[in-house]
Amino acid sequence: MTIARKLLSAGAAASLLAASACSTVGPSEPPMSSGPKGVEGSWIDAKGTGLSSFTAGAFTTVATDTGQKLAEGSYTMTGATSVEIHGTSLIRQTPVSFNCLMISTSQLNCTSASGQNFVLTRRV
Repeated sequence: MTIARKLLSAGAAASLLAASACSTVGPSEPPMSSGPKGVEGSWIDAKGTGLSSFTAGAFTTVATDTGQKLAEGSYTMTGATSVEIHGTSLIRQTPVSFNCLMISTSQLNCTSASGQNFVLTRRV
């Protein structure tokens, strides 16, 4: 382990101990999470060409090779494992719409409004 990692681990352990000593969590301090929640985070397509990020109801997709923004919009969880995505393809300037089912914490199976199926894998 490098010195930086040891310091980071020690700092994280101290933070956990300090947090466990508190009896309440203030409004500016969200509770610690144990892992990814829903679709929040980054997802990559099966070909590795597009990286989609889902954060607080908004999504963006960028090309992995150039970083160019390809699409943007919003998403809504419609169930514990299902999500609706609506937005705009910035390349074609057309609306996009997808329904996805979260098969696991690391896989989304999606179908576009036109019936095209694709898989997104969580990027860690």
